[in-house]
Amino acid sequence: MSQPVRDGDRRAGTLVPGPPDYLLLVATAMLLITGLLAVYSSSFAIGYHEYGDTNYFVARQAVFAIIGVSAMVVFMRLDYNRLRRLSVPMLLAALVGLLAVLVPGIGTEHNGAHRWLEFGPIAVQPSEYAKLAIIVYIAAWLASRGTDINRFSLGFVPFVLMLGVLGGLVVAEPDMGTTIIVLLTASTLFFVAGAPLSHLALLIAVGGTISLLVVQERDYQLDRLMSFVDPASDPRGNGFQVLQLLIALGSGGPLGLGWSESRQKFFYVPGSHTDGVFAILGEELGFIGLMVILGLFAFLIYRGLRVTMSSPDRFGTLLGIGILSWIAFQTLINIGGITRTLPLTGVPLPFLSYGGSSLISTLAAVGILLSVSRYTSKQRVSPSAPTAAPKRASQRRGPVLRREPA
Repeated sequence: MSQPVRDGDRRAGTLVPGPPDYLLLVATAMLLITGLLAVYSSSFAIGYHEYGDTNYFVARQAVFAIIGVSAMVVFMRLDYNRLRRLSVPMLLAALVGLLAVLVPGIGTEHNGAHRWLEFGPIAVQPSEYAKLAIIVYIAAWLASRGTDINRFSLGFVPFVLMLGVLGGLVVAEPDMGTTIIVLLTASTLFFVAGAPLSHLALLIAVGGTISLLVVQERDYQLDRLMSFVDPASDPRGNGFQVLQLLIALGSGGPLGLGWSESRQKFFYVPGSHTDGVFAILGEELGFIGLMVILGLFAFLIYRGLRVTMSSPDRFGTLLGIGILSWIAFQTLINIGGITRTLPLTGVPLPFLSYGGSSLISTLAAVGILLSVSRYTSKQRVSPSAPTAAPKRASQRRGPVLRREPA
């Protein structure tokens, strides 16, 4: 059985909020800037062709980045323990959004999928915001269950029912990639919270069986599997995207063709500025450039884990694990599809792919991580917190934590 996270559940308010983890902030900023450059380079051709403006996509992405950074700052300055009280309203809002996209006349259809709500020129994808809401709610729920998480009736059953409702709404859009990310992230939280391995194995088996049944009922997902297995069997049809992505990656070589010098972005790679941006970066920056970008992701995960492990309470630990799992799984699934290690699922690459909903929700999630970093167990106890009466020097048995002067 996995070991549960710390049982102590100290409120972050009993600690003096310190500065955020600046290295985590720097890694986020570098990925964000790289993403803006990548969106411009990979989209100016399609922007000019479809809208007569080479800056169409990067200008919109810059606006999304400003909104996302603002959300990150708000969550960074917010005591993350307040999210406990907001977890239920956040989940209800996510459910309303996931239901709204399925209602004819409200949700907008693109390529057979109902994933967006349009408000004039603005399109919102509720499933991207639902990822964060689900993580906050599950973290709060697991933190409140304590040892009950080990019990089948009080832990496994309600957890599966909750995931079934949320996952079913996302599958109905349909959005298999987001469904997989939600299930993987939730399963990771379930394991870290202390669930028995037998319950985790049963959860994975149930999720895998349902996913297999869903794929068998949808021809286009079977086509994706066939293109993954043998894209050369249909090079002008189902295998076209996979082959063009591999051509882009291979054309870059060790050092790349140079920034903005990609040839595959000129209408060869579908979604060159969205799901396929990693392939365009590989063509322009080469293998070494991609390793640098992957190093930034690895460093962000590393700093996030340091922050998470220093959290003073169970809720903060689960929040951090959930956010980091989300970013890591989504990155691996996107890159796995680009490199033909996994079937293509159409999920964006965090920070780098074009898309406002994805960028804003990811930056907001990083803001929560930064909030956790401000309330680590290494911070000094607040002067307002109750303290025991001091002992005489002869009775002290260990180092004394001196209180700072008011």
